[in-house]
Amino acid sequence: MPAEPTQPAEPHRPARSAPRVRVRRIYETPSPDDGVRVLVDRLWPRGLAKTDAHIDEWPKALTPSTELRHWYHGTEGEYEEFRRRYEAELEAPDAAAALDRLRSLAAKETITLLTAAKDPSVSHTSVLLRELDPGAGA
Repeated sequence: MPAEPTQPAEPHRPARSAPRVRVRRIYETPSPDDGVRVLVDRLWPRGLAKTDAHIDEWPKALTPSTELRHWYHGTEGEYEEFRRRYEAELEAPDAAAALDRLRSLAAKETITLLTAAKDPSVSHTSVLLRELDPGAGA
């Protein structure tokens, strides 16, 4: 019996890797696994020398506005409303462009979002993580 003709194999396409985005406190010792280190706070962290921070980028357009930060850290601020307001701020042209740049970087290499926030899970970094890596479920 003659062999059945075979279909030509599809060319191998590498799977698109998921974004590699992590969050760390700026006060932690830098790690070789950090990749591109991105400070995402508007203000420079207290007590940290710029030479010790090992920052690759500081896109201030991505940080919450001064007004939003003051509201959130005041008596009325609650996280879900902060998240909603911050997501709206991220739609501004400068912020959207900075976010797109980080998305492009994350598609190629690991990026680490750095913050001085004591609890990054209830800060702007969790919003950025969700924007940059929807699978993170932050």
